[in-house]
Amino acid sequence: MKKVSQICVGVAALALAVTGGYFLGHRGAGTVPGAHDGTPATVKPAKKLLYYRNPMGLPDTSPVPKKDPMGMDYIAVFEGEQAQDTGTANQIRISADKVQKMGVRTEAVQLRSMDRTVRAAGRVEPDERRIVMVAPKFEGYVERLHVNVTGQPVAKGQPLFEVYSPELVSVQREYAIAAQGVQSLQGADSPAQLGMARLVESSLQRLKNWDISEEQVKALVASGETKRSMTYRSPVSGVVTEKKAVQGMRFMPGEVLYQVSDLSSVWVVADVFEQDIGAVKTGAKARIRINAYPDKEFTGTVSYVYPTLKPETRTVPVRVELANPGLLLKPAMFAQIEVAVSAKARVLTVPLSAVIDSGTRQIVLIGLGEGRFEPREVSLGERSDNHVQVLSGVKEGEQVVVAANFLIDAESNLKAALGGLGEAAKAAVPAASATAPKAAGHQAEGTVDSIDAKDGSITLSHGPVASLKWPAMTMEFKAANASLLKDLKPGAKVAFEFVERAPGEWVITSVKK
Repeated sequence: MKKVSQICVGVAALALAVTGGYFLGHRGAGTVPGAHDGTPATVKPAKKLLYYRNPMGLPDTSPVPKKDPMGMDYIAVFEGEQAQDTGTANQIRISADKVQKMGVRTEAVQLRSMDRTVRAAGRVEPDERRIVMVAPKFEGYVERLHVNVTGQPVAKGQPLFEVYSPELVSVQREYAIAAQGVQSLQGADSPAQLGMARLVESSLQRLKNWDISEEQVKALVASGETKRSMTYRSPVSGVVTEKKAVQGMRFMPGEVLYQVSDLSSVWVVADVFEQDIGAVKTGAKARIRINAYPDKEFTGTVSYVYPTLKPETRTVPVRVELANPGLLLKPAMFAQIEVAVSAKARVLTVPLSAVIDSGTRQIVLIGLGEGRFEPREVSLGERSDNHVQVLSGVKEGEQVVVAANFLIDAESNLKAALGGLGEAAKAAVPAASATAPKAAGHQAEGTVDSIDAKDGSITLSHGPVASLKWPAMTMEFKAANASLLKDLKPGAKVAFEFVERAPGEWVITSVKK
């Protein structure tokens, strides 16, 4: 009886253990160990690696990691990505983590009003219409200087210098004699009086033609006395900007002794770049800043756009007129001008930072999402401070890369992608499990860099290969047989044909000098 009881207890314990194990097993399968809320854990399954594709977008894959002839790593393609990876050959693909590390930023193509500011450097110059040269019209000598320093301000009629001239004295004597003759012939016949009066008038006219002041002429008429020297006065008010007169010097008719400039109004002649000149119009308001007065801003008006261009700097001079109160602006001062230009209508634009200018064409990168980018060639129009007009190549709303586009260029082979612009992909990327496609022949021309007869290889610097959308590059090829290399030497120019015998293994099948 006791033995039967022990058997029953054992069976009951076994049943309890089985039940507890079943319960604990089901509980553990539905919860994450250590979790307190009992929420089931979602375990993300690892993506299945399908194959590695060519980084240049060529129809070439590999089941294992490898490098292309230029040393670039093939890109891994996982399950679910193959549909995205079969884009056109002119697309660039970069992994999402690299896009994030680069700081790639995009912005939509938008319609904007191209209001902008044309900026140019210039210099202050005197108003040419307010410059007067003091050049006597007779021969003489400088007896005394009343204005003897450059930069001295003078008023209109102010004495500049005293001059002795034999011709001047002779004309004065001629006038005095004629005046006395008129008085002595008061009772004579009219022809004699008329002739003497004409002589008086001729003498006075000669003095006036020599720019002798009206005041001095009247004094001569009133006194009738001949003076040895006469005072030459300033014809205008201004500043003496040039002085050649020296006391005691002899001067000839027409020789410039003084230059007097009225600086109450000046010009700023600015050199506007060729691409901006079409936006600058006569009558436009301009803001001028001078280095000497950083806290002041002057305002002027564009009065003239010169008809000539300087070929050395590709700039066109533009004249701005402005007042000069207090004579703050000095000739030859450096100036910066800004002319506000208003746009006529809204146009399609992209940020300036989005454009990659190769010198021969302009490229923007279109963001297609999920690390895919497409280079587009664009035609550009007017530029503003931050944006540029796009005449063709993009549509409104498309996303263009505005930051890190040069890093994308460095990360990928942009040249290879550009080679496929405007062309559809000729082949889709095959799956990893598919058999290798039948080898197709390709043709190119290049120069022999080196030959390794022992290894049966040759290094060529070849031009673009249209059938593979390759740019020009230097790479190593295998020779199908040693006889192809026996007549070749480094530096030889050759035309050759080659095939891809295995993924990444390019074999020359024919070569001709």
